Amino acid sequence: MARVFLAAALVIGLSAQGHAETCPAPLPVAHSNNAVAALDVAGKRTLFSFTGLKAGKTWADTSRAAYMFTEGETAWVQLPDVPVAEGRLAATAEAVGGKVYYFGGYTVAEDGSEVSAPENFAFDSVSKTYSRIADMPVPTDDAVSFVYKDRYIYLVSGWHNTGNIRDVQVYDTEKDVWFKAADYPGSPVFGHAGGIVGNQFIIADGVAIVGKDAEGRRKFDTVNEGWMGTIDPEDPAKIAYRRLPQLPGRGHYRMGGAGDSMGNRVLFVGGTPNAYNYNGIGYNGEPSEPKPHVFGWDFSKDSWVAYADKPTASMDHRGLLKWHGDWITVGGLTAGQETQAIVLGTVTGAACDK
Repeated sequence: MARVFLAAALVIGLSAQGHAETCPAPLPVAHSNNAVAALDVAGKRTLFSFTGLKAGKTWADTSRAAYMFTEGETAWVQLPDVPVAEGRLAATAEAVGGKVYYFGGYTVAEDGSEVSAPENFAFDSVSKTYSRIADMPVPTDDAVSFVYKDRYIYLVSGWHNTGNIRDVQVYDTEKDVWFKAADYPGSPVFGHAGGIVGNQFIIADGVAIVGKDAEGRRKFDTVNEGWMGTIDPEDPAKIAYRRLPQLPGRGHYRMGGAGDSMGNRVLFVGGTPNAYNYNGIGYNGEPSEPKPHVFGWDFSKDSWVAYADKPTASMDHRGLLKWHGDWITVGGLTAGQETQAIVLGTVTGAACDK
């Protein structure tokens, strides 16, 4: 969605409480499209980054690497690689009960062929070990994920091998089983963003197949859509959907997104209006450039709200993490499709962008 709102829209700055000494250090190795998560370990905020794409941005630069940053430390710690044979892109990660759950993603072969991966893992933040968990019923990458009731992890829409799907797949962390929830009614997309507050989640934008070109090849483009899903408190498989008002302009791709319970909103940051695969060059042959926009769906106002742009435009994110009163992205692509190791805040003047 374009991030230029009507003049009457309320523009509010997000609260920033970070300081230079609390800003996480850059990743040891620059990555984009990395799965990220955060949880408290022994009372300290701890960040995690898994897999993604290194700076060369070719099939050979897909990564299996994993890193952890602990509040009060000065550097990330390299963790054991994700136990898969090949690097992965567009996976997703969520923290529940002291563990980080890693889902999906896709592999890229030298000939350019891509395969959505079914394997998933639980990473124990104390023992630093991975455990294989139940495979995803429909292997999916570039999905939106979020946690409900500190138990259920939802994966909404995304790409499965040769096309987008509407499936909403739910993993039960207590039983190690999957079940299917009500399908996503919007355009099936990949690279969308979203988050949950309570039992309500918001999904925005992404990339859809929008027809074929003159040579009969599929065309990909961003979509400008927002949807709210309300999960039935008595049945996590039941979801009532509502189409949200459309914002002016083009949809965005690979934003960072997250639910902000304190603010009663779902936040979206960065992204690009020009769809691309993984190297930052658009399907249309044009280089994709990131945007600095920050916006959200405010449940209290029942409307979209625009916030001040973040200091550094970025894209190719797989999540948005809470850190010392701010919301941050880890890695990603900045102007000129440059792969980054840095941590970026969402607030103008935030310590993480100085």
